[in-house]
Amino acid sequence: MQYTHLGRSGLSVSRLCLGTMNFSWTTDKPESFRVMDSAHDKCINFFDTANRYGRPVPGVTEEWMGEWFAQGGNRREKTVLATKLYGDMGEWPNEGKLSALNIRRALDASLKRLKTDYIDLYQFHHIDRATPWDEIWQAMEVAVAQGKILYAGSSNFAGWHIAKAQAAADRRNYTGLISEQSIYNLIERTVELEVLPAAMDFGLGVIPWSPLQGGLLGGVLKKEQDGHRRLEGRSLETLNRLRPQIEQYEALCFELSAQPGDVALAWLLHQPAVTAPIIGPRTSEQLDAAERAVELKLTPETLARLDTIFPGHKTAPEDYAW
Repeated sequence: MQYTHLGRSGLSVSRLCLGTMNFSWTTDKPESFRVMDSAHDKCINFFDTANRYGRPVPGVTEEWMGEWFAQGGNRREKTVLATKLYGDMGEWPNEGKLSALNIRRALDASLKRLKTDYIDLYQFHHIDRATPWDEIWQAMEVAVAQGKILYAGSSNFAGWHIAKAQAAADRRNYTGLISEQSIYNLIERTVELEVLPAAMDFGLGVIPWSPLQGGLLGGVLKKEQDGHRRLEGRSLETLNRLRPQIEQYEALCFELSAQPGDVALAWLLHQPAVTAPIIGPRTSEQLDAAERAVELKLTPETLARLDTIFPGHKTAPEDYAW
């Protein structure tokens, strides 16, 4: 496994981040434990979750991770733990968003579920347009002083949200954000307009989620042909719309003698500002495949062909102004 610093921080994280959203949805507790053990066996030290993850009620995923940490074996010490807050955790006021009150309550609740006394990376799952940044940063500064969190990150922010957050942090002589978690893959490249440039300028590491665009970049046509996968609804509509491009993509992967999912992850690892794509395996066997992507080197010619199949964006405003 390879490691890099998360943004401008001194925090070292693996080039793959283990996403846990499937835990309790499509992955039961024993298999979730095996997935996390397998991640450590592969030297993946970066785990991402959120307080809203889990069924039948939000919080179950953090609880399972806490039980896994409690088994010992330096599981917690070996893990760079990232979680998120924003979504409502109850029906009463102040049980969601980014008010100072909810930051305090949500953080303490996550710490309890995770059975740990600190979180390495505490992320805002969404922008809160109703809460001023001075209030948000004051609450985070208190949490840092208490030793409950080390770093702050954002998720699903626009470029100007990042700029506004960092300007407010600068006024307070506070570090501010060190990471941004956004949807980013060969098909969905909107963040190249302004989010990636903002992240690079402010020194944020980018953590892409949905790196395979819901499986469309994971060899969906071959799986469909073999009868191993059947899409429906919105996924099928997207596949039909992009079928010519995905056919070209899978043909290129065949030329490279590489699995489509590996190529999609490797492409992200070649992009500026990207720290670690989030992989969300449902089983420990699926985790094995993702490891290959870190070692896969794509030539400039291959990267150019991928850009031809799935065109990206120039930095704004050049993309649409001149």
